[in-house]
Amino acid sequence: MPAPPPGTGVEPLFAAPPSEGRGARLWLGLGVAALAVVLFCGGGGAALVGLLISGSQALNEQAKAVVTDYLDALDDDDFRKAYDLLCESAQQRESPAEFERRVSSEPEIASFRIGDVSLTSELSVPVDVTYASGGQDNLQARLAQDQSTGELRVCDIT
Repeated sequence: MPAPPPGTGVEPLFAAPPSEGRGARLWLGLGVAALAVVLFCGGGGAALVGLLISGSQALNEQAKAVVTDYLDALDDDDFRKAYDLLCESAQQRESPAEFERRVSSEPEIASFRIGDVSLTSELSVPVDVTYASGGQDNLQARLAQDQSTGELRVCDIT
């Protein structure tokens, strides 16, 4: 057999690309990427759930505060303050004088307990009342958000 022709005398830097461990590195990289996706998505999901829970609690607190302020104002015969806590549509239905006349003729509330916000087609909270005359009733306070301030207002309690 004849000898191969003489070369330029330069040796190649790499005889062949490395091949060992290539599959293991690929699977390791895919595993790390999948773990990152799961962590980021799981963390985002947990953050979303936390945001919903804290938002619901904040809405409950604001609803209870405005209904408490409204009923306390009526108890103190501070009809102007109670009227100011009404939503815009309720204030358009009756003047402050008409409001005072109407609520003055209603039974006096001795005590009340406010439940949690119900988010159906409208925003409302249940109010269990005990009247000064001794009777009890389960009422619903219908609420609306003030468009200019973002605060909740009482539309009516029935």
